[in-house]
Amino acid sequence: MPDTPTLVAAVIALFGVVFFLSGLAALRRGRLFRMTMRLSAAALLLALAGLLGAAAVATRGYNALTHEEVAATVRLEPAGPKRFTARFRFPDGREAGYRLAGDELYVDAHILKWKPLANLFGLHTAYELDRVSGRYRAAAEEQQNARTVQALAPERPLDLFQLRQRYALLGFLFDAEYGSATFVMADRPAEIEIRVSTSGLMARRLEAP
Repeated sequence: MPDTPTLVAAVIALFGVVFFLSGLAALRRGRLFRMTMRLSAAALLLALAGLLGAAAVATRGYNALTHEEVAATVRLEPAGPKRFTARFRFPDGREAGYRLAGDELYVDAHILKWKPLANLFGLHTAYELDRVSGRYRAAAEEQQNARTVQALAPERPLDLFQLRQRYALLGFLFDAEYGSATFVMADRPAEIEIRVSTSGLMARRLEAP
């Protein structure tokens, strides 16, 4: 079933088409002022529909965020000196495993907050886990050793963060856009919850080794 932003974009586009056809009809009757007004309205409505449609496509994969919730559960297993595996289990049932180098598990995410106007179109605060990597506790090791970084976010033809950077027009809809990260020691077997709230990410250890 289409999401709310897609439905709103479709309805606005429909009105835009109606105004466009009405403008063409006014042109045939020689009513230039009415034609100008209706074609202008059609252009504005179709532009707004395109903007909302792009936002709807770009936010697919992002999860609605209304309170603190679990973004992923991670099983950590040491695999040698400064090496470990991280097995992710996501709320939708997906699982993925990564072999990482470092002392700590490091996870970051994109968080999007919309202004109240955007809420009317079904766009609400949302998040998406972006990357996972190994983190060394010592800055010198971070600089000298090879880093291991893996993408958690799926590739998509249109990403909202890239869209925002390209088109300043989206600025009036955004309340805030930011990245958030958390890290936790990975030197012993453990199960970790990666939790997210409107203030950012945090890691919570579920069990002792």
